[in-house]
Amino acid sequence: MDTSVEVGAIFRRYGSAYLLKYGRHLSLRHHRAIRALSICRTKVLGGHILECDQCGALKICYNSCRNRHCPKCQSLAQWRWVEERQKDLLPVPGHRP
Repeated sequence: MDTSVEVGAIFRRYGSAYLLKYGRHLSLRHHRAIRALSICRTKVLGGHILECDQCGALKICYNSCRNRHCPKCQSLAQWRWVEERQKDLLPVPGHRP
């Protein structure tokens, strides 16, 4: 059983109520970010079908929002950034990530 919760799922479930309560205090930028994260990798953004070369199984992959605040879309960029920063560390004894 997968117990992980995604930011987009939280916004899809509670975003409307949150915006009703606090939306007038948020900037347009915040409204756009909430919308982008809410629709990330859903039918709203469209998608494409992948077919396995071996067995012919089909999988629907929905498009991402590519918003800079989206943890799903930016996770690869984050890992790349961390790896580049680790190259800059001095080789000293101690804790290594």
